[in-house]
Amino acid sequence: MRIVDRRTFLGAIPAAMLLTAAPQHDALPNRPKVPGALRLAARRRKKGAGPTEQTLQWPVARTAIIICDMWDAHTCGLSAQRVAMMAPRMNQVVSAARSLGVMIIHAPSDTMKFYDGTPWRERMRNAPAAAAPFPILNRCPRVPAEESGFPIDDSAGGCDDPIVKKFTGPPYPWTREHPAIDIVGFDGVSENGQEIYNFCKQEGIDKIVLMGVHTNICILNRGFGARQMTRLGFEVVLARDLTDAMYDPRTRPFVSHARGTELVVEHIETMWCASVVSGDLTRVVPGTADVRA
Repeated sequence: MRIVDRRTFLGAIPAAMLLTAAPQHDALPNRPKVPGALRLAARRRKKGAGPTEQTLQWPVARTAIIICDMWDAHTCGLSAQRVAMMAPRMNQVVSAARSLGVMIIHAPSDTMKFYDGTPWRERMRNAPAAAAPFPILNRCPRVPAEESGFPIDDSAGGCDDPIVKKFTGPPYPWTREHPAIDIVGFDGVSENGQEIYNFCKQEGIDKIVLMGVHTNICILNRGFGARQMTRLGFEVVLARDLTDAMYDPRTRPFVSHARGTELVVEHIETMWCASVVSGDLTRVVPGTADVRA
């Protein structure tokens, strides 16, 4: 069953239930914590050296996937087209991970109004405040050392449309997460780093998989992105085959868009966190999902 449209969701609920929904938010059920472990082939790099791989074994009960900014529209036409191509595959991976017991957090920034009143949004809002080791920022920009050696030039925005239209917004063209990605069951919806931190602390989640767009911007910069989550002490990996950069081949280093994305992934592997392939998120280590005495 696909439930992604707030209007459809609300229309399916009797009016009497809607009138009493708000006071019952604290009773929303959260994801059951079940046995099982993911085996992740995690790739990292050291500056000036080739990649190395380490096998990680992550309990599903302590793992969340955060889907970053997979919007239904974009200011850049080619970027929107690549997101539309990626979304069905992402949904397959996320659906498999969800069935194994992994928490799924949807983070389509600037669209929270669309999800107001849904259990997925309220589940995240209602997590009790957790003290962080430092104030959680909404955006974490590149540090100077990172900026000087960043592998691509995205200073003009990175849109690779033949004719780049100047964006004068907000308002932004996106209104929700891409409809090819299901939001169901015990999923959560939030764009807020503190909310996501609160929820993860409440649920005992200390391992984060990031996927979505854009690799060089929101995956790194957001309040729930790779920079901040690693600084907060989470173990973080990037699903490198379910991400895309904002990069225009007409700018440095003058490579294909696909190679530009790979260069940013390699930068993340060097400076911030490991990367994995999404197939590792679709199965558990044999035997680990059994109940043991």
